[in-house]
Amino acid sequence: MASQDWVDKDFYKILGVSKDASDTDIKKAYRKLARKYHPDQNQGDAASEKTFKDVSEAYSVLSDAEQRQQYDAIRAMGGGARFSAGGAGGSAGGSAGFEDIFGNLFGQGTGTRQRTGFSNSDLPPEFADLFGGGGNGFPGGFQSTRPQKGADRTASTSISFAGSINGTTIGLREPSGEQIDVRIPAGIRDGQKVRVKGKGQPGQSGPGDLMVTVAVKEHPLFKRDGDNIRVHVPVSFPEASLGAEIDVPTLTGELVKMRIPAGTPSGRTLRLKGRGVKTAKATGDLLVTVDVVVPQNLSKEAEAAVEAFRAATRDADPRAGLAAKARL
Repeated sequence: MASQDWVDKDFYKILGVSKDASDTDIKKAYRKLARKYHPDQNQGDAASEKTFKDVSEAYSVLSDAEQRQQYDAIRAMGGGARFSAGGAGGSAGGSAGFEDIFGNLFGQGTGTRQRTGFSNSDLPPEFADLFGGGGNGFPGGFQSTRPQKGADRTASTSISFAGSINGTTIGLREPSGEQIDVRIPAGIRDGQKVRVKGKGQPGQSGPGDLMVTVAVKEHPLFKRDGDNIRVHVPVSFPEASLGAEIDVPTLTGELVKMRIPAGTPSGRTLRLKGRGVKTAKATGDLLVTVDVVVPQNLSKEAEAAVEAFRAATRDADPRAGLAAKARL
């Protein structure tokens, strides 16, 4: 920024604040004006574009304690008068020109940074949320430089079927030897992920998270179907034919009674309400598929009984109509 600008422009007036305004007042005033005059909000309006640029210049100086002090000093000494720089040896009257006196205040000396006017679409990082931008992108294509959170890390683990139903805690060992405890919630499914807060890569605004993919081992008896559990239970021919009350195992290890209706065919599925997977949102059922067991070795007495049964049901044909159904 040219030194003459600091004499000509009243940055306090541009922002609409007093000369003793606090940093908070200056920031609040800039936020209001930047929102009102930003080019993306006033496309094609040259006057708004110029005002936004002036407001940005004013904020860039008054928000910096060192530059604000220098600006106040120059304004106090200049009094609003116009100055021109003298030659290499100063003015004819022997006094140094304006640029010679204040040259070191505008980045020409060492240790002082030079601030230039903002471009039409720039916003300071602290105003990244001005137009609702929660990430890196903003209207008009300019970018936020706010500190970023660290990247997430990934890991995988396997748990027992019981652990997936009841919930469990597993320990993951870091290369450094540190153990990370991961709480697995009850009802988790195979392939789902668990997030462990703050155990990812470090970052300027804090570490990322650890994402753990969970594999669930199969159970020899139970199969999961959503929030329901499927189980096959063998029954004898007399139980299926005449009906019976049988014991059925559940996820808790408890045996519950279930009624097998008379004439139940092999493969029929019966439902036990509320005996499935329990989660925070729902409770499933236990789906019991009946498998009628055919005896392999019959005693003479049992064989005679089956022969008697066959004779008694000689007129019953389980394949009646099958040929008709097979016709194309």
